[in-house]
Amino acid sequence: MLILAGLGNPGPRYAGNRHNIGFRAVGEIARRWRFGAERQRFQSLACEGVIETPDGPVRTLILKPQTYYNESGRAVGEALKFYKLQPKDLVVFYDEIDLAPGRFRMKTGGGAAGNNGVRSIAAQVGPDFRRARMGTGHPGHKELVHAHVLSDFHKAELPWVEDLCRACAEAAPLLAMGEDEKYQAEVMRLAPAEKADPRKAARE
Repeated sequence: MLILAGLGNPGPRYAGNRHNIGFRAVGEIARRWRFGAERQRFQSLACEGVIETPDGPVRTLILKPQTYYNESGRAVGEALKFYKLQPKDLVVFYDEIDLAPGRFRMKTGGGAAGNNGVRSIAAQVGPDFRRARMGTGHPGHKELVHAHVLSDFHKAELPWVEDLCRACAEAAPLLAMGEDEKYQAEVMRLAPAEKADPRKAARE
């Protein structure tokens, strides 16, 4: 079994925020693979389904923690313990300010790099879970980060946001098979985005 957790904050007030791109990505995966209806479970909005792969179907649980972003570990840890799963069975989708807008990177383990949602999950399940990092750009200065991540995507940005989420959903069989490098490459093939230094771009 696989758990896909998207990070974000609950409620309509935050729905359009950069911080909520993880919610958007897992929501699109659920839609593409026709998962069941969302229900309250594991302090999350949760839905179950199957991702079809060349190796056979992979049962998958999607979580949108409703604990607020910085406490995501409480929800994710509860689900992992319930199903007796390992960190390798968990993929967390979240916004990454140190990647240019639209860029996508898979990573397993490592530090939290200042992301409190990732830190919260690592505190509950250990650091060795899989991370789907979705570039949202950097505001250029550290003191602007909080306002940046809690601001809505501009209307002009929505096409690449939607393309990236669709690509994450379309390429999901590779993720379900544990082929993280191939998944990353396929997402970027389906939704290409220019490489750039996000801090430098913001200052310019």
